[in-house]
Amino acid sequence: MKKIILVFIIVFTSCSLEKPTVFSDLALNDQVYSIDNRSFSVKDVLKKYQGKKVLIDVWASWCGDCIKGLPSVKNLQKEYPEVVFLFLSVDKSKNAWKKGIKRFRIQGEHYNLPKGMKDGDFVDFINLGWIPRYMVIDEVGKITLFKATGASDSLIEEALKIVI
Repeated sequence: MKKIILVFIIVFTSCSLEKPTVFSDLALNDQVYSIDNRSFSVKDVLKKYQGKKVLIDVWASWCGDCIKGLPSVKNLQKEYPEVVFLFLSVDKSKNAWKKGIKRFRIQGEHYNLPKGMKDGDFVDFINLGWIPRYMVIDEVGKITLFKATGASDSLIEEALKIVI
């Protein structure tokens, strides 16, 4: 019995520590919507920014922690003007999403994950259980930071400073 429990613990902890460096095909093919209501795949969006470092901020207009983190995100934008700040909203209401962008004066690239934070191949891939969620993608499309839940997390700046 002790061996079974030990094996279970090892398997469980090793899975939870997984840090993918590339997106799955399913995640890349998930659909997002632009401000002007055009549909794109996540792959198409990321391809737009190929050659640039990208900070992904998964957020929602109704999320208090997301809003509290915005000043830190805005500071990062000032400190790293060469980085693309890609905001992926999990608002199910496109109207609330667009109002949130204006209300909180969020500058950057904006797309909406219309299925929310519980459904969809992208949110499944990143195992989204909490927002805000921050990720950093390097200039060649590699995920260099898979998970940060605070905009002031030092891991974000470390990933943004990596030179390839």
